[in-house]
Amino acid sequence: MRLNILHTNDIHSNFDNFAKAVSKINELKDENTLVLDAGDYADFKRMELQGTNGLAAVELLEAAGYDAIAIGNNEFFNGVDTLNYMATNSKVPFLTCNLYTLDNKDILGANKSIILEKNNIKILLIGAAPDIAPFNELCGFKLKNYIEVINEELEINNGKYDICILLSHLGMDKDREVAEKIEKVNVIIGGHFHILMNEPEVVNNTIIFTSGCFAEHLGVLKLEVDSNGVKLIDGENIAIEKCDQDAEINRVLKVNKEKAIDVLGKPLYEINEDLWHDIVEENPMTNFLADALADVLKCDLSLINSGVLNGGIRKGAVSLKKLLEICPSPLNPTSFEVQGKHLKEALQNSLDTDYCYLDGKGPGFRGKYLGRLHVSRAFIEHDGRTITNVFINGEMLEEERWYTVAASDYLLRGTGYTSLSNNRNEKYNPEYLRDTLKEYLTKEDFVKGAFVDRWRKK
Repeated sequence: MRLNILHTNDIHSNFDNFAKAVSKINELKDENTLVLDAGDYADFKRMELQGTNGLAAVELLEAAGYDAIAIGNNEFFNGVDTLNYMATNSKVPFLTCNLYTLDNKDILGANKSIILEKNNIKILLIGAAPDIAPFNELCGFKLKNYIEVINEELEINNGKYDICILLSHLGMDKDREVAEKIEKVNVIIGGHFHILMNEPEVVNNTIIFTSGCFAEHLGVLKLEVDSNGVKLIDGENIAIEKCDQDAEINRVLKVNKEKAIDVLGKPLYEINEDLWHDIVEENPMTNFLADALADVLKCDLSLINSGVLNGGIRKGAVSLKKLLEICPSPLNPTSFEVQGKHLKEALQNSLDTDYCYLDGKGPGFRGKYLGRLHVSRAFIEHDGRTITNVFINGEMLEEERWYTVAASDYLLRGTGYTSLSNNRNEKYNPEYLRDTLKEYLTKEDFVKGAFVDRWRKK
């Protein structure tokens, strides 16, 4: 009997592409077709999700006719309450067998596994979420061993199904491990690593397929299922760039955007200065964030790249909508220790305009450019090309000394500014950078202090 699977992964709320993918789904699906997503569909960079507690993502999946979605890390980045709300209110099953709250409770509304039937084939679907410690714990979750709990679901459902499909957001290395260790998993639809495969991979008779990211492609698997098992007929990733957008998806998105603007657009308070922003030039908006991080994390100095902010704030009312627009990245205030020589190397790189305009792509980053490093509790003297002196709390930088630095988990990983990866003793705060902005924009002395230049040309 024939079974077709249409699948996506790591869409990250790129809904313009998703609307095109849904047009292709509607063109290809029939009564023998499953439509599945392997996680990181709901990226809370979008105001439609922030303003509806994720319900916009649920309504879009329902409108597209999905049969199930695995919970990825981006589904749980907004915390336990939001994930519970999404899963509880969704007609599309949310699947995860290994994700639990910190107090060992199940995710409300989510399923460890489900059994669906297509073309008289009984299909066991199991979901698995990734371990991205320490961010699991910061968001209120913990994970169990995926090999053990997948085996548990197989045992519980023994004899009840004809084919087992794992919707995995574990990543390709762990997908291959599952295929090697668990023979009863027939198909793995994967995600997390953003790998666009030219064709399915078969490991220990398990078919593995992933479809890149951002809904740029739609995965298509054609299978034959009989008493002898599961046979791969064909598999491909179809580019959707030239497809038309589905009108219903656009309608649902528009309705939820209006709802979100109503919720997020309400003024929180007012500020009395224009905090302008620039990718290359030192600017008060990024200086402000650097000052706030230094105060929150109580370090020798702070560093933050201007690329984590998409713009500045005009004087007047500040809303959650504005904070999300200028700081959509789910990055955490982070402290670590790094030697002076590695700090100086990063700052030297930051003098190069071309360096600042590098693609800022990296885990958790939702901006475009890397951006210039901004500092607090430090001053840099330079001639436009070369740093001549760095002062930290009024003292000359010592190259071999270890300094405590307030920054973000993006810089901790050495993204862009690679020398900063030579660090130790990292610590994370649970809130996001935009939460820090929200708190400190009420402090007028921090707003005024942001206009003090820290980069001084001699």
